[in-house]
Amino acid sequence: MFGNFSKIYYFCTGVIINGRILFGKETMKYEELDDTDRKILRLLQKDSTLTVKELAARVNLSASPTFDRQKRLEREGFIKGYNAILDSRKCGNGITVLCNMRLRHHSQELMDDFMETIQGIEEITECYNTSGEYDFILKIQTHDMDSYQEFMRTRLGNIESVGYFHSIFVMKEVKNTHGVPLK
Repeated sequence: MFGNFSKIYYFCTGVIINGRILFGKETMKYEELDDTDRKILRLLQKDSTLTVKELAARVNLSASPTFDRQKRLEREGFIKGYNAILDSRKCGNGITVLCNMRLRHHSQELMDDFMETIQGIEEITECYNTSGEYDFILKIQTHDMDSYQEFMRTRLGNIESVGYFHSIFVMKEVKNTHGVPLK
């Protein structure tokens, strides 16, 4: 009815690829990637400015299949985006703080409120929901100690759901690869 399954047929919200029905994004698992896909991920993770032609040369393919693989890796959610990595200090942020934070009390509403509120706070560059003594770990970057104190007093301290926070000041960044370990 659908003909050759090596072709891709779109129907409703699913796709048939080589006889396998896939629905939505992120349907492929890392284990299903071949060595060339993994090499593309490694190369782009190190330098996302590589052109398709440069990438193709490094994986020993022509540009067209390399481009197709890269787009598939994007569609499948392995590549979330492409960003420039800025130097925080050169951009005027001399203080990096890891802030352990506890909610006032535990409820889905408070947690959702907190997670939504922090999305609009530029100084909070990373946030992790954690287990244990604290509910969240925040990475905060500000200009100096005075601006951090002002941030804590007027921004983070004014979020209704925040119950307690404990600040840890980073003395020196030892490692930050911005990368994901790939097998």
